[in-house]
Amino acid sequence: MTNLDPAPREQVCTSAPDGPVATSADRGVELVEPRDVPLGGPRAMTVRRTLPSRARSLVGPFCFADHYGPDDVAATGGMDVPPHPHTGLQTVTWLFEGQVLHRDALGSEQTIVPGQLNLMTAGRGVCHSEEGTPALAGASGRLHGVQLWTALPDAHRHGPRDFEHVARVPAAEVDGARVQVFLGSLAGATSPARRYSPLVAAQVDAPAGATVRLPVDPAFEHALLVDTGDVTLDGTAVPPAWLGYVAPGRDAVTLRTGDAPVRAVLIGGTPFDEQVLMWWNFVGRTHEEVVEARAQWQAAIAGDPAGVERFGVVSGYGGGALPAPELPHVRLRPRDR
Repeated sequence: MTNLDPAPREQVCTSAPDGPVATSADRGVELVEPRDVPLGGPRAMTVRRTLPSRARSLVGPFCFADHYGPDDVAATGGMDVPPHPHTGLQTVTWLFEGQVLHRDALGSEQTIVPGQLNLMTAGRGVCHSEEGTPALAGASGRLHGVQLWTALPDAHRHGPRDFEHVARVPAAEVDGARVQVFLGSLAGATSPARRYSPLVAAQVDAPAGATVRLPVDPAFEHALLVDTGDVTLDGTAVPPAWLGYVAPGRDAVTLRTGDAPVRAVLIGGTPFDEQVLMWWNFVGRTHEEVVEARAQWQAAIAGDPAGVERFGVVSGYGGGALPAPELPHVRLRPRDR
């Protein structure tokens, strides 16, 4: 998924909060409020974005989190994202309902459904398209899921592009809850998906009236993104679409559900010790890197061999590529806190 903001601002991502946070002081749970972002077009599907935000820009290596749906794609047109570039990250696609068709510069063409994982590694550069339109909506006619990005550490961010599809992720049961682990390890289940830093991501489905104690790595920071239901994270209520964050140092997190079942996504990892600069779909380190990546993507759209060599070409998508927004007329730099 791309950031379709026509005037994206730079985001300097660090492991510390970027601004004021709502915190349950007695339990150390930070709450991050989502903001609505239209995913392009006059009938745009709206996503709810919690990362990056003023409250927090990173959870482990996770630097981007969009939560969308349940969306009636016949009414909104769903997701139709033209070929667009990425650098320095992995894109993580996870669905609750519907289908998304992924195409990329490696020649991958993969439809994903709930219970499966699509994982694309950008490395130095890649481009891809994503479609979740009425023709691909499936029986429910709805699209519902999350899109996550992880920042690649410096040792791997200039490497080759790659794509991986996991047809069935492993699952475990904890205190009556079903835990589907699509990245890393949790509750004895380990995803086969490639990772470049210590991390975890899992869907947790808990019944009503449950107390679920999830064992976690105490070296990790964690966040719970709630999809449906009333739930507390270590005693603090986390509303649907919000993110509840807990710092490293605990060997378990406890979820308590209300009168209805809960579905949520738990993400985490060791605090990312590299400062990263995000602008549009590029994750880099400096202003110069972002300027160069934008220029080479524009060159790739025009057919310039150097740009095509870096980002490749998506075949099969029925339309043109997405141009990059204009850069701001100032140097991209860390903002004062």
